[in-house]
Amino acid sequence: MQGYLSVSGELETVKVIEKSKFITRSRHVEGEEEARAFVASVAAAHRDATHNCYAYIADDKGNFLRFSDDGEPQGTAGMPMLEVIKNNNLRQTAVVVTRYFGGIKLGAGGLVRAYSGSVAENLAAAVRVNYLPCAESEYIVDYPLVDAMMRYCGENDCQVKDTQYADRAVFTIAVKKEAEEGFNAALVNRLNGRVGIIKKREYMFPFKV
Repeated sequence: MQGYLSVSGELETVKVIEKSKFITRSRHVEGEEEARAFVASVAAAHRDATHNCYAYIADDKGNFLRFSDDGEPQGTAGMPMLEVIKNNNLRQTAVVVTRYFGGIKLGAGGLVRAYSGSVAENLAAAVRVNYLPCAESEYIVDYPLVDAMMRYCGENDCQVKDTQYADRAVFTIAVKKEAEEGFNAALVNRLNGRVGIIKKREYMFPFKV
């Protein structure tokens, strides 16, 4: 599994250029179906807009990409938007720019700058995440070691996803795959071997950049 960058959640930004209003929305998507649904939802919310142009890279490899000028002159909207996504090295990212025409024509060059600039500003403000291979395990300790376990987690780059308290405390923790061996070895040393570790699964996890 190879890591990749994406955006987290959804973000809307607004830019006015020569009286035209450009509303840009970006969103993390996982697959074509989700990307198409996002585009459709924005278009439905802005049926009265002059254009709803979009671009997206729907997969984690950067191979599945689509774009649309939605009535703007060919090559002035969708492709420039897609290039901004690509230049930011983002995957599983969709962007829609809704334009309300203000009465002043921008020309081909002006449109390219307007659409690409709107997307660039939006993505610069979006929360970035780095999807990396991670390993999730259960860490089981006796109650007197709970504080030490929590301190260790606070000192290390990991995600405590769940904590259960029964006969013993069970921490469900995700760590970067490349750090798993060192994380576990240091923890066992810290707790003098008094920790049980049960490997659960491996998957891609969005770590904040």
